[in-house]
Amino acid sequence: MAAAKIKKGDRVIVLSGKDKGKTGEVTQALPRDGKVIVSGVNVAIRHTKPSQGDPQGGLVRSEAPLHVSKVAHVTADGKPTRVRFETQDGKKVRVAVKTGEKISG
Repeated sequence: MAAAKIKKGDRVIVLSGKDKGKTGEVTQALPRDGKVIVSGVNVAIRHTKPSQGDPQGGLVRSEAPLHVSKVAHVTADGKPTRVRFETQDGKKVRVAVKTGEKISG
C-alpha cells in the first residue's frame, strides 16, 4: 500500500461535489477504503425514531466519508496543493508541491 498523503489532523479543501470549496480538518482517515472524514463537510442527516437510548429521537447529523481524491491539502494562503515525498536528514517527509514547505505530521 502507498504512503498516506493525507493524514488525520491535516487541513484540506474539498475539490468537487456539493461541498466544493469548503475547508476543514481531517478527523479520521480510512486508508483501507481510500476515504477520509472531514469536520463540517459532507454532513448526512438521519431521521431517528425515539428509543430507550435516545428518548427524544429526531434529526442526527454526522459527517460521512469522502473519497481521498476529492480533497487536497491546503497551503497557508488557503489554496489547494498536491503532496510529494522527499528525504530530508534521512527521513521521509511530506512536502507541499506548490510552496515546497514541509507538512507536519
